[in-house]
Amino acid sequence: MKKFLVLLLALSLMLGMTSAMAADASMDELIKAAQAEGELIVYGSSEEAHVAVIVNAFQEKYGIKTLFQRLSTGEVQAKITEENGNPSADVWFGGTTDPYNETAAAGLLEPYEAINAGNIVAPMYRDKDGQWYGVYKGILGFMVNTEELKRLGVPAPEGWDDLIKPEYKGLIWMSNPNTAGTAKLIINTMVQMKGKEEAMKYFVELDKNIAQYTKSGSGPSKKVGIGECVIGIGFLHDGITQILDGYDNIQLIIPKEGTSFEVGATAIFKGAAHPNAARLWIEFCLTPEAVNLSKTAQAFQFLVLKDAEQPEEATRYGLDPDNVIEYDFEDAKANTSNYVKEYFDTLGAAADDRFKTE
Repeated sequence: MKKFLVLLLALSLMLGMTSAMAADASMDELIKAAQAEGELIVYGSSEEAHVAVIVNAFQEKYGIKTLFQRLSTGEVQAKITEENGNPSADVWFGGTTDPYNETAAAGLLEPYEAINAGNIVAPMYRDKDGQWYGVYKGILGFMVNTEELKRLGVPAPEGWDDLIKPEYKGLIWMSNPNTAGTAKLIINTMVQMKGKEEAMKYFVELDKNIAQYTKSGSGPSKKVGIGECVIGIGFLHDGITQILDGYDNIQLIIPKEGTSFEVGATAIFKGAAHPNAARLWIEFCLTPEAVNLSKTAQAFQFLVLKDAEQPEEATRYGLDPDNVIEYDFEDAKANTSNYVKEYFDTLGAAADDRFKTE
């Protein structure tokens, strides 16, 4: 029996070594093929500095000319939909997966089973068909200007239902669901927390208090510190960036009823002109080497890769990656487009020039 166990252990080790060698050989072949293509074009939907630091590291590591353009997730989705399988970029990086799921459902993302997929900490952080892979996790909540609230004599909201109270009329900003994945996540979150019918009623009431719907998901956070926006709905890591830039009048709030989160992803566009460079990009993004660079660009999301260095700024400001609802990614993948349409149908004439596209 002892000899059998020794043989079994030796066989397991040999199989593990064989698998590792095969993966190394596959990576070597992929690198050569990608370098032969010589170029990669990236659409980035996280903040520009974040995209740039990953792009520059990839280019330096592999010697592949890498260009990027920063666009909101909604802009990327619209562009790729219009190009319909003949994309002007190869890969997508950053931004919440709700628009990725819509794009995947339209058949415009290229499935790829990544060699480094095993680095992801849990299956929920990747598409089951390999159409996108998560690299970070951002917590949805509120950012408020404490000085303005004090001046107005209004308490800080504690939860989602507080936001529809009349005292917050004209004080709230969120992003535009036509252009920002953040807003699509907000819609999906309310549908999952309240049910579709109640969620749409909620948005009618919330709209009465909204001063502006920004093009980008990070738009509200950038105006809270200066007081132009008093209450911004968005990802709290964007608020941390503003606090560290000197705006100590910003308070971060996790809604008391619970909240959801984005999975910031990366994916390959169907019909990419540089398919091997695109696959190599995915492999690079799924390494601690790549994602650990995020904080150097003041991107303080939680990282969803094994052995990645979590940003201490996130926990310092009270963010908990586990204090979130169990977000239904499959429902979001199947129904986001319908929910967004129903959202605008429900608002009707209220969907006015507060919805910014520039």
